Amino acid sequence: MELTRRHFLAGTTAVASTAWLPNLSFASDAKTVTFAPISDLTGVDPIWTTSTAVRNYAYLVYDTLFGVDSTFQVRPQMAEGHEVSEDSLKTTIRLREGLKWHDGEPVLARDCAASIRRWAARDGLGQIMLDRLDDIVAQDDRTIVLSFREPFPSVADALSKLGSPGPFMMPEHVAATDPNEQISSTIGSGPFRFLESEWARGSSLAFERFDGYVPRDEPASGTAGGKVVHIDRVEWKIIPDASTAMAALQSGALDWYETASTDLLPLVADNPDFTVVSLDPSGYPIILRLNHAVAPFDNVGLRRAVLTAVDQNLFLQATVGEGGFGQECKSFFPCGTAMSTGAGGEAMSGDLDAARKLVEEAGYDGTPVVILTPTDNPIVNACCLVLDEVLRSIGLKTDVQTMDIATMIQRRTSTEPVSNGGWSVFFAYGESAQFSNPATHIGLRADGRAAWPGWPENPRLQELRLQWLLARSVEEQKEIAAEMERESFGFVPYVPVGQFQQPTVYRSSLSDVIRIGIPVFWNLRKA
Repeated sequence: MELTRRHFLAGTTAVASTAWLPNLSFASDAKTVTFAPISDLTGVDPIWTTSTAVRNYAYLVYDTLFGVDSTFQVRPQMAEGHEVSEDSLKTTIRLREGLKWHDGEPVLARDCAASIRRWAARDGLGQIMLDRLDDIVAQDDRTIVLSFREPFPSVADALSKLGSPGPFMMPEHVAATDPNEQISSTIGSGPFRFLESEWARGSSLAFERFDGYVPRDEPASGTAGGKVVHIDRVEWKIIPDASTAMAALQSGALDWYETASTDLLPLVADNPDFTVVSLDPSGYPIILRLNHAVAPFDNVGLRRAVLTAVDQNLFLQATVGEGGFGQECKSFFPCGTAMSTGAGGEAMSGDLDAARKLVEEAGYDGTPVVILTPTDNPIVNACCLVLDEVLRSIGLKTDVQTMDIATMIQRRTSTEPVSNGGWSVFFAYGESAQFSNPATHIGLRADGRAAWPGWPENPRLQELRLQWLLARSVEEQKEIAAEMERESFGFVPYVPVGQFQQPTVYRSSLSDVIRIGIPVFWNLRKA
């Protein structure tokens, strides 16, 4: 049977039906934006988890010392500015005036010092910074000083990181929480307050404009600039079914549907009442993450077999179909970004016969491959079903376990063997910015149990990442990135499955929507 998008895409129909809609109020209020996110909110700690929905929540509630503009250049945000000493052993950050927490207390340097420490303990780049750090102190209420034993010139780059976990600032008493424990506080200093009393898990959540927020006096750009809010409320509506979400958008019950299925785009593509764009013009890389900690993929030979078997075009056809939404990319850095070289990419041949031979040579013992399959994310669900076919065709036993994406995010933290509730593979995708260089690329962090779930351990990759961070020229960085790609195609921390343009659809009554790869709600206006 031919493997097509229609065969694999679950939860989506060719025509959006209005026969049943969730209990949504109509989105006619010009001061409220209703939004269907990628998935339900699984928690409120953006440092503890790499969940995309939690990270997106955090950009409403929290602020960062630095941001990135639309060209991914680092800009001060909560910071008024910063200075790096000539020997790169000291970085001084000065907070701008007027910053307040949602409870009315002023943002102080000691809050930020504690927040930096907690974030750094969970982040790959942050851990490199901590390893070289001597101390972080609050010199006064508005001045943070980071002193290093060894040169570290990249503090601003680290603290502007767009991907998860993000370097969000929190009150000192919250940031003092053990980084391995989740916080329950929702007090930030961002442009919106989270309305915890209105949070109905699995159904809806809401935010309101924080009147005490003082934006920068400059145009908004990316996660930087003046975060001016022109609306009163943002309401997230959890609608797992793609056709139901599209019907809600068409009926006026939604203003914005974050991750629209390409199958349903014809319903709105030619209608001037709707705007269809991608929030990330560079595209979203798809990652097939393998669990290195338990059988069967603790065996590098089996990881290489999967890498050899993957035909990216098959996955892209099943997920985003025709129409130019998908792009083959045999690279560990997104194609079209500065560090992408594709060195070693010839290992991804899509040759099933060669993959079967590798399975035999690896001595596969029949341990089933547990595929975590969220049915409420069409892209990931389709990838999982394609993978099931591919793995069985090369002689691996599979166990497709279905769940919602919130459960998958919790489940993938398990380090148990598959016989005791563990897992073998999951899929993820995200904006190009968080995978575009070795410093921020969560999938190439290879320090075992401290790494992203999958827990690869490869000292060579860790060494190369540090070399890249301390490199003195772009040319030197590219050489190091190429060596990282060659190492990764042999070691297989994960399998790249191409990249795609994820359409987002909003009613044309919304304007000035910022395109930085994630949904943000400052700057936009609603007619």
